Amino acid sequence: MDTYMPSASSIERKWYVVDAEGQTLGRLAANVAAVLRGKNKPTYTPFLDTGDYVIIVNADKFKVTGKKLDQKIYKRHSGYVGGLKQTTLRKTMEKKPKFAMEHAIIGMLPKGPLGRQMAKKLFVYAGPDHKHAAQKPEELKFD
Repeated sequence: MDTYMPSASSIERKWYVVDAEGQTLGRLAANVAAVLRGKNKPTYTPFLDTGDYVIIVNADKFKVTGKKLDQKIYKRHSGYVGGLKQTTLRKTMEKKPKFAMEHAIIGMLPKGPLGRQMAKKLFVYAGPDHKHAAQKPEELKFD
């Protein structure tokens, strides 16, 4: 008996659209990351990109629990002394509404070339419209 091993040419990819309105940020990000990795398929292979394409609409209308809007802090550093910049989730949502969703999902993907390849299959839109109608995406609902 031989173990089935999918090749890059045998992987079939689907397009899914997810409405983020009213959904919790972390739970949605975990579910979308699993679809991007391909963990929802029986042909999942850890070292191959077997995932599907995911389009997220209304990415600015997710919800968070507790006081995360004011207490969750995004940090970045310029590399210079005193170059630490910090912003809260609330301020980030005002300036860059897509950033929080992308940051949460990409943070749950593998690091390195494989994770970057998977991240290219993620498309996030702040409003209800997207430009991928030609791909005929299916609606994806999570519990």
